[in-house]
Amino acid sequence: MSDAATAERRSGNPAKHWAHGMFCWNELVTHDEARARKFYADTLGWTFDSTPMPEGGTYWTAKSVGQFAGGIFPAGPARCAGVPEGWLSYIAVDDVDARVEKALVRGARLMRPIFDVPGVGRIALLREPGGAGIGWMTPAKEAGR
Repeated sequence: MSDAATAERRSGNPAKHWAHGMFCWNELVTHDEARARKFYADTLGWTFDSTPMPEGGTYWTAKSVGQFAGGIFPAGPARCAGVPEGWLSYIAVDDVDARVEKALVRGARLMRPIFDVPGVGRIALLREPGGAGIGWMTPAKEAGR
């Protein structure tokens, strides 16, 4: 990677670097985000930026030495009834709605309805046929796609 690309990646939006079929984000879904933030700050030195979520609560973006490291998502019962606590990886997809339609025909299940996060993308949380949880995301155009 060039010095310019490395500098952009360190300071820019990670969405600029997402490509269809590639893992693009990791997020801890937790019922106690304060405990999680303290754990990762104390053990890994992560810092956190807060973003209010439209439906309530706060999303926490973790950084390590100024680079995006992942996110912490508060799992409230109303928004995440079918989502277990744990780390969830996301794969970038070119059209989340079309890809989910294919996945459902092949035995996947949605954990919650597909949703949009302004400036981030359109997101589906799935259980693939073997039961593993996975997020699929079509990055928002305003997020650098």
